[in-house]
Amino acid sequence: MRSLLLASVLALCVGACLRPSEDRARRDLEIGSAQAEDLSIVIGGGHAVVRDASSSALVLWASAPAFSVHLEWAEAAPSELALDVHNCMPGLSLAVTRGRATLTSSTPRALGVCSYRLAALDRELDLELAVPGSAEAEPFRFAVLSDVQEALPRVQDIFDLVDAQPDLDFLLGAGDLTEQGTRAQLERFQAELTQLDIPYYTTLGNHELGEAPTLYHDFFGRCSQSFVHRGVRFTLLDSASATIDPIVFEWLDAWLAQGAAGPHVVAMHIPPLDPIGVRNGAFANRNEAAKLLGRLASAGVDMTFYGHIHSYYRFDNAGIPAHVSGGGGAIPEKFDDIG
Repeated sequence: MRSLLLASVLALCVGACLRPSEDRARRDLEIGSAQAEDLSIVIGGGHAVVRDASSSALVLWASAPAFSVHLEWAEAAPSELALDVHNCMPGLSLAVTRGRATLTSSTPRALGVCSYRLAALDRELDLELAVPGSAEAEPFRFAVLSDVQEALPRVQDIFDLVDAQPDLDFLLGAGDLTEQGTRAQLERFQAELTQLDIPYYTTLGNHELGEAPTLYHDFFGRCSQSFVHRGVRFTLLDSASATIDPIVFEWLDAWLAQGAAGPHVVAMHIPPLDPIGVRNGAFANRNEAAKLLGRLASAGVDMTFYGHIHSYYRFDNAGIPAHVSGGGGAIPEKFDDIG
């Protein structure tokens, strides 16, 4: 009996260890759906987190440049709805695509928040939030930042440099926003983001796994997602556990197919392969790394971005241009003090 019990425990441990990011992938599916009093809320693609909601007020954290919102009240709609979108694109506008509602006021981005007030609401509404013209394929600029970690108290130094860059549409994140992923640290990071002139769309890193389960979803939304901006597909993958969960691989196949006709950028925290191969800065399984890179190459992905290594590297993987951008303020790479 003792041997049987031990074998059962080991089997459970092996199963859990083989899929360390499964729970995060399943939680991704819940992002963007919420119920508040008699109001049902569904965000298209899970591209925003419902941070607070009542029958007449809705607060969202945007995790993509554009997204749809479906609202349905169980009975009559309220006389007015207040909608605040944090981490919004400058110039984000609201359009009613189904049902009727009157936009009575619209406040442009102030401290990272866009505010809207609607009246004369139908019981069921579809809203579309996007920057006018952003569906058109045209040149634009974005920046990439990861690995802030213990530098969170001085992250404004980095944000000031980002804001000084001309004509950036948004900042793309490759994880490790905080040191341990605690509630206080995540709240602090979001508070610091209000000083950025542009929104920050990110995935998580291994340093967001300090709390179990991770609190990341409550603040920033999905760990793995894909969106399109000005004709370019951006896909963010959860590699915080040095692996990609099979559920995410299924989503990735669909995103790769959708992005095959145009430019496609893929970002994640831990790179599949270490750019110079002298540290444990890569996937735990090289076969999985090869599987992922093979799929990205076969689908014609144009650019990959990574974090985790506290330095900057430009290299190729599977023929795809790759960049490690881990200079967000965490302790710089020192090669174990070798130099």
